[in-house]
Amino acid sequence: MKPIQFMRLLDKKSSSFLYQQVIDFIDQQQKTGALLPGDKLPSLRKLSRQFEISVPTVKQAYVELERQGRVCARPQSGYYLMAQQVRTLQPRPATWAQCKPTEITCRSMIEQVHDAVHLPNTVALGISNPIQAHAPDKALARLMRSVLSKVSDKAVSYGPVTGDAKLRMQLAFRYQEQAVDINPNDIVITNGAQEALSIALQCVAKRGDVIAIESPCFFGIIELIETLGMKALEVYTCTEDGVCIDSLKQAIEQHDIAACLFSTAINNPLGSMKSDQQRQAMVELLEAHNIPLIEDDAYSEIYFTEHKPKPAQLYSEKGLVVTCSSFSKTAAPGYRVGWLLPGKFEEQAKRIKRAQSSSTPMLQQWTLNEYLLSGDYDRHLAVLRKNLQFNCERMRALIAEHFPEQVCISQPQGGSVLWIRCQSHVNTSDFFQQALAEGVSFTPGVVFSPSGKYSNYMRVSYGVKWGDEIEAAIMTLAKLVHQYSDKTLSMGES
Repeated sequence: MKPIQFMRLLDKKSSSFLYQQVIDFIDQQQKTGALLPGDKLPSLRKLSRQFEISVPTVKQAYVELERQGRVCARPQSGYYLMAQQVRTLQPRPATWAQCKPTEITCRSMIEQVHDAVHLPNTVALGISNPIQAHAPDKALARLMRSVLSKVSDKAVSYGPVTGDAKLRMQLAFRYQEQAVDINPNDIVITNGAQEALSIALQCVAKRGDVIAIESPCFFGIIELIETLGMKALEVYTCTEDGVCIDSLKQAIEQHDIAACLFSTAINNPLGSMKSDQQRQAMVELLEAHNIPLIEDDAYSEIYFTEHKPKPAQLYSEKGLVVTCSSFSKTAAPGYRVGWLLPGKFEEQAKRIKRAQSSSTPMLQQWTLNEYLLSGDYDRHLAVLRKNLQFNCERMRALIAEHFPEQVCISQPQGGSVLWIRCQSHVNTSDFFQQALAEGVSFTPGVVFSPSGKYSNYMRVSYGVKWGDEIEAAIMTLAKLVHQYSDKTLSMGES
């Protein structure tokens, strides 16, 4: 970003309104590159002093820019420039065909995506690892050394099946702040959210049962359902509001659904989020049919809205909501510390945890407990959300600039990934290996559907430490999409 060049004063004799001159100033800063998508605009008071005009006049300009969709206001932070000329991905319910329960068909590609995560000299846009945008590794390392000096030999001993009591207390406090009445003794600490999801599925369903999932859906969930011998039923999911209630009602009428597994707060890969009212309506619908809801809540702390979404657990009257979450997306993926709020399935959950993995490593739990107690975790989250929002707008702008005009991009309400729709004849799996050969990983869309939908989609992560290599990686992907699109079109014409 270039330094912002201020005009000395606005022309108060001009026929142009003063607030419009402020807008013209912002336009000029964009054109010169002094302001880039994701950047914070100068404060109201700073522009007021610089141009010798009133704060309300500057605010009028910013409000108009917000109305035009060019900037967004963030509570207690200021105004930020959004990506322009971005073709935002819109809901497409008219093209949706009701699915049948199915077994996974994309296992090979899922394996390739996992293998690509650790390739050397590769820009990893194929993994959702938000903390790369603001890693707390130094703070956690300091806390772990402190903890280790106090616990000595206890650090290598087995811990309680349900996890450290103090950490469970801290988690309970955080839920209670959102009016969710959680007893710390009910919480089960797990080896990441994936084990929590596995335990939850085993609590509510058995082999052969049908599990309703979002479509698109995180491929780790799809593979987990298949591994447990269950079948996945895809339910249409809106790019903005998440699972469509009408589609869910239709699925319930047509199929014997054992449970639903949804991310109602920040879907991966869409970045969609239900309002609290929509979430409550969904819980009421499912509990009216005695269908358990497993809530994958791993991204709820990474929201871009004014308020954190309420957990679905808050609206449960029958105890049929099971919440799964972890610190993997917000603090330390390598620690593998997650948790489970089991609802009415507490006894089954504890029994399965005991049989499945006995316990979760204690040193990481003690360290995270200290992290929460110190207040550093919440301060870290505030910076992480800010950095991710910046990265999101910058990456959307780059994709809009370099990808083909027909490409559409999601506008996530949180999380760390973008969902990109290419032209219908483009199959992103076909150039996945070529992208790796050129030093860039992404995730082909086909792995987000057990039935093989979304072949012309791709997921890229903005959970990165921004730098020139990120911009170069986006341009590499753009080149591949252009090449594949031109190639397939020319083959069709011939």
